[in-house]
Amino acid sequence: MRRIKLILEYDGTGFHGWQFQPGLRTVQGVLVDALQKMTNEKIKLIAAGRTDAGVHALAQVAHFNTASTIPLDGFLNGLNSLLPDDLVVKDVKDVGQEFHAQRSAIGKRYLYRILNRALPSAIDRFRVWHIPTILDIYKMSEGCKYLIGKHDFSSFRASGSEIRGSVREIFEIKINKEKGDFINIIIFANGFLKQMARNIVGTLVEIGTSKYP
Repeated sequence: MRRIKLILEYDGTGFHGWQFQPGLRTVQGVLVDALQKMTNEKIKLIAAGRTDAGVHALAQVAHFNTASTIPLDGFLNGLNSLLPDDLVVKDVKDVGQEFHAQRSAIGKRYLYRILNRALPSAIDRFRVWHIPTILDIYKMSEGCKYLIGKHDFSSFRASGSEIRGSVREIFEIKINKEKGDFINIIIFANGFLKQMARNIVGTLVEIGTSKYP
């Protein structure tokens, strides 16, 4: 039995998140359909993290087991020929059974992009959060200091989330300004609760607009 690792890129706009949901278009559902067509097997696909609806991925990691003898380039080219334009397999590798996309992950990195100007963007409207009020990046960076480390982040998770533990460790948060009025917020942690990263960014924005001291 082979274990194969995938590196994925996708535009989350048209997906209801990663995890399979009956009757809804999800990244896992679309990819499993393509894998099962290629292998004629029932495939269990596991990802490093389950992205929420509308969240994009530049390098999502996933793995599956298969008895198929299809070569790696066959999987790469075959999957990309079956997948829609908003989901691409960037790399395929054979790995040992000890590898696990979720458990082997050292950490997960989220990038949030903010367009901080009066007018919105027509081109990037699905890839940035438009905030017309000028943000104080210094205040936001100061606020990040209180989030670094191991904490109970239950107040930052989505309401109604059913997760046993709410303690996570944030290793680093970077905020930098890009050309064209873009602000990048990068959060690196050992894991995230549902909508935790999104809610952290929302809190930092409120600090940046002086809603919070």
